[in-house]
Amino acid sequence: MSDNFFLTDRFEAERPGLRAVAYRMLGSLAEAEDAVQETWLKLSRTDVSEVKNLGAWLTTVVGRVCLDMLRSRTSRREEALPEQEGAIRLPDPVVTPLGRINPEQEVLVADAVGIALMVVLEALSPAERLAFVLHDMFDVPFDDIAPILGRTTVSTRQLASRARRRVQGAAPAADTDLARKRDVVEAFLAASRGGDFEALLAVLDPDVVARSDGGTLVPSILRRGAANVASQAITFARFAGDARLVLVNGTPGVVSFSGSRPLSVMSFAIQDGRITGLDILSDPSRLTTLGLTT
Repeated sequence: MSDNFFLTDRFEAERPGLRAVAYRMLGSLAEAEDAVQETWLKLSRTDVSEVKNLGAWLTTVVGRVCLDMLRSRTSRREEALPEQEGAIRLPDPVVTPLGRINPEQEVLVADAVGIALMVVLEALSPAERLAFVLHDMFDVPFDDIAPILGRTTVSTRQLASRARRRVQGAAPAADTDLARKRDVVEAFLAASRGGDFEALLAVLDPDVVARSDGGTLVPSILRRGAANVASQAITFARFAGDARLVLVNGTPGVVSFSGSRPLSVMSFAIQDGRITGLDILSDPSRLTTLGLTT
């Protein structure tokens, strides 16, 4: 077997893991794929005959590629027009039918990487996100992360620690019982469809936060409090002709359709049997890239 075929096989074996790293770093499925392809190009142009652990080497390379992409994205945001500032941009959801998540999708959303956690990662600086993702999620040693950031090991450890505190504060541990979470989501759906305000209040945490990302054409919406969110849920249910349970990042969520056209993907954060967070992607241009079908 030639060296090229050997490298190709090794890279394909590592691809799902590299895509998982890139998804956590970028929150975009398309950009994650671009980062993985760039990593392949770097591998194909590099003599790795002396590399002892190719998987670890590839992980640090995809991390560096993602860091550059994040820094470029941050620069573009800083140059945004005033009316664009404050817009909510939710990460891409990984949507699968109930009970039919495939192995590659399972790698993408392993370790309870839900949309709520991805939203928190979006708020970290590029350096914080890299240090946290590589170390806390993929066990990359700080000694290997530090050169990517151009920092000392001690400084990199501090970055990850700061990011960890922000993540734990903003995305506390959610319920892990999938059956219980499905019951809560089903109760939310039934109450929304039935216009049952009191039943909605029963499944919503008093301090629930709902975020909606409608893209460039529809204003982003941020709602707080059970009464406010319940009212919006009832209003939205009137327009969604078909809402069905799916897995969103490995946990029960909802996809709504109007005919064959997807209207939204809803992801829920649930604690102690109540919904504490609701993230809604309704951007038509992004929904069309998710392959959602009735």
